[in-house]
Amino acid sequence: MNENFLTSTRKLFLYYKSLGDKAIAQVNDQQINWRPNEVSNSIALIVPHLSGNMISRFTDFLTSDGEKPWRNREEEFEKAFSTKSEMLVAWENGWRVLLDALANLKGPDLDKVVFIRNEGHTVLDALQRQLAHYPHHVGQIVYLAKMLKEREWQSLSIPKGESASYNAEKFSEDKGMRHFTDKA
Repeated sequence: MNENFLTSTRKLFLYYKSLGDKAIAQVNDQQINWRPNEVSNSIALIVPHLSGNMISRFTDFLTSDGEKPWRNREEEFEKAFSTKSEMLVAWENGWRVLLDALANLKGPDLDKVVFIRNEGHTVLDALQRQLAHYPHHVGQIVYLAKMLKEREWQSLSIPKGESASYNAEKFSEDKGMRHFTDKA
């Protein structure tokens, strides 16, 4: 059961990374810094926060507090990137640290206790905490990119108005019902 949870968790993190990848791919250098108002964040501010959080939480994941003394969370929301390519380096670095840490986890690790800001969490709870946090910010990135692209936006799921045709195609496939563990 624990191995199934870890497999599912890896798939979910990769899914949310892919949504972010596809949204970021649709915007340019100028658009990454756009924000709808002064209290909102741009894509170029959300990415350093995500990356900083991932690197802090998942560096030495099982052996040190997830809030590293070298992390400056406040700066993550102040220091935007000027180019998309610079931003993508940070994006990929954060995800690499997270995914590498996940790859090294084994089922029995889920019951171990890790600390975040000196508060103990089981590894399972810590992973679920981040599975709530990261998709929240990826959703912000997707929404900002969608606002910026307007009619040029390329849907990341079933495009508006196409649910019926999508479902008709899926249910007409001659594969029978797919098992829930099959790859989508």
